[in-house]
Amino acid sequence: MHYGSGSVVPSRSAGFTNTGSPRPARPGQLDQMMADNIAGGADPAQINEMSHASAAALLDRVHHTQDAELVERVLTLVDREGVDVIAELWSSAEPDSLPGILWRLYLLRTWMRKNRESIARLWRAGEPVATTASAIAGVDQAPTEDDIAHIADSILAGAFTGDFAVALERAAAFTDVVALGLRIEARNMIARLKAAEGSDSSDSGISAMEKQVRTKSSRLMHTAGNLFVTAKDFRHGANLWRRGKLE
Repeated sequence: MHYGSGSVVPSRSAGFTNTGSPRPARPGQLDQMMADNIAGGADPAQINEMSHASAAALLDRVHHTQDAELVERVLTLVDREGVDVIAELWSSAEPDSLPGILWRLYLLRTWMRKNRESIARLWRAGEPVATTASAIAGVDQAPTEDDIAHIADSILAGAFTGDFAVALERAAAFTDVVALGLRIEARNMIARLKAAEGSDSSDSGISAMEKQVRTKSSRLMHTAGNLFVTAKDFRHGANLWRRGKLE
């Protein structure tokens, strides 16, 4: 997991990581005219209109299908096509909009699957005893890497095939615990540094180590803050959905 190095950015702009995927082919789920307009540099108003229309159409189509293959193609859209086209269409959408929320859900899944080992460890740090967050997110007290991958898939799948608000609440609960795990790890790093300072008489050695550790700790705290904001966006999205106002 690339802590604090741009892997997770403030939720108001993108939400999670740019996965570094190569330039993709156009995903089959996006209308061809929409994709052509994006490639041709449509104006912001057109992009905004297309982002809302495509998000609503995609969600509606999957909710009304019994085609397991179609559902699988939608869930693995970023895996197969890369993130670029979806980013151009949805990444600038506000987090209190349907395209903005779907963008964050797709990136959450990608981020979780790519960093499953680190995230499993952070969950165990942030949720050492099972609480309501475990129940809401559907996570065991000590998840494995495979558990994290399965949860990533099930959260996104739930958004398309189940109760959309419940999927957002699961995403929020999960993100909150991982963010807490990051904060705990950052604080533990500083605590270990202070212990080392008390036992080492080499001022120059401690000074160099202190700078490195404090920089990394600061990055972890920054990443945690961004995740907490994203969790709030998921909860707000759930409330808007239940009120029929997430568009």
